[in-house]
Amino acid sequence: MTRNLRPVLLGSGPQAAASDNERETVKSSVENIDPTRVKLSIDAPFAELKPSVDEAYKEIAKQVSIPGFRRGKVPARIIDQRVGRPAVIQEAVNNSLDGFYRQAVADNGLTPLGQPEVEVSEVPGLDGKDEGELSFTIEVDVAPSIELPAYDSIEVTVDAVEVTDADVEEQLDELRARFGTLTAVERPAAKDDFVTLDLVAKVDGEEIDTASDISYQVGAGTMLEGMDEALEGLSDGESTTFETTMAGGERAGEKGEVTVTVKAVKVRELPEVDDDFAQLASEFDTVEELREDLRRQAAEKKEFDQGVEARDKVLEALLEQIDPPVPAKLVEDEVNRHLEGESRLDDDEHRAEVTEETTRNLRVQFILDEVVKAEEVEVSQPELIEYIINASQQYGMNPNEFAQLLDQGNQVPAIMGDVARRKGLAEVLAKAVVKDPEGNVVDMTAFTTPGGAAAEAAAEEEAAEAAEAPAAEAEAEEAAAEK
Repeated sequence: MTRNLRPVLLGSGPQAAASDNERETVKSSVENIDPTRVKLSIDAPFAELKPSVDEAYKEIAKQVSIPGFRRGKVPARIIDQRVGRPAVIQEAVNNSLDGFYRQAVADNGLTPLGQPEVEVSEVPGLDGKDEGELSFTIEVDVAPSIELPAYDSIEVTVDAVEVTDADVEEQLDELRARFGTLTAVERPAAKDDFVTLDLVAKVDGEEIDTASDISYQVGAGTMLEGMDEALEGLSDGESTTFETTMAGGERAGEKGEVTVTVKAVKVRELPEVDDDFAQLASEFDTVEELREDLRRQAAEKKEFDQGVEARDKVLEALLEQIDPPVPAKLVEDEVNRHLEGESRLDDDEHRAEVTEETTRNLRVQFILDEVVKAEEVEVSQPELIEYIINASQQYGMNPNEFAQLLDQGNQVPAIMGDVARRKGLAEVLAKAVVKDPEGNVVDMTAFTTPGGAAAEAAAEEEAAEAAEAPAAEAEAEEAAAEK
């Protein structure tokens, strides 16, 4: 007899749904099938099944209608006669398997992944006697065993923090652009120009989307592939059609044709850099004061970028030193879910890309989960709230509404897992050796200390990345939590 149990989710932790007595009498053993799959053998005496049997009698008594007895008051012996003892035992077994399974998971220190497969070999009590054992086996994927290296044995080299005059001018130009004005010009569109356009998209001759009066900067690369090249050289009133791959909607990934019509070409005129501009764009009275502040901001940004570079390289170093195996079925299920969501199940090239990315992500998760365990990392409520606030901003949602959405989708354990892994990686980074190109040791304290400005900026960046990932999409929240 083969059954499917409710999966124990990675990141949510094993939940033992059994009493202390069950822990003393239910026996379980583990056989390693391969590094990421085990076979649990579980034997539960009838005494441990008895509470479920009694509950099954009560539930069946509520469901059956037998003359001479009120609903819910039918004696067990009458149920045995009318319904059959095997049906009662079957109900009790169905209700007990999950609890025995979770108990065995906890007792054997396993981290299950995905859906377990169950085979029941022996069922007690079918003959009416309250004796015997419920015996069954479970095969399930598990997280691999990982041995972490000494963190101080990890050494990475990062770019030095050097702020040049060009960096300051770049910051200044960005500020000027915010206060620039768009002016129409009578000439063909060129790179960096702004155009107002209409758009019509077709697949196999069928119109699938239209948009009007879109404002777009030529060369931004933020819309369809091939659009920037198509727009260059077009003047007000001119149209062109180009082939591209649809980027969204039900036809995402399909080849089609897009016709764009330019309705206006504009250039951005930047304000002069003088004291008046400094007073307009900042709290400073002079351009020199503004430049000094921009230099400070550029230094902070480069220090942050240096921290991100160090963090990413430390993670890559961990992946190079540790090569944990990944359950093939877990990867396959996640890849299929991802491709199905994109309607690209038959795209073999994209499947290979997603498979590679999924495999790497799971390896990272396994390693960082082991770090979290080794370092006894805990996630506080303020840290969880901070993460949710940052992620909600990426969706433009109210933090309370976003938190309710996560709770309804049972996503909070997964979010806590993400935060814990971030903190775990910070622990590794804090103890790793980070050097600049000249061999000087770089202090990562500001980047790894909770509450520091750099650490908070890193947290915001990671929350933004999580919000953009498919696993964070509202439609996939429940599926993502099961990985």
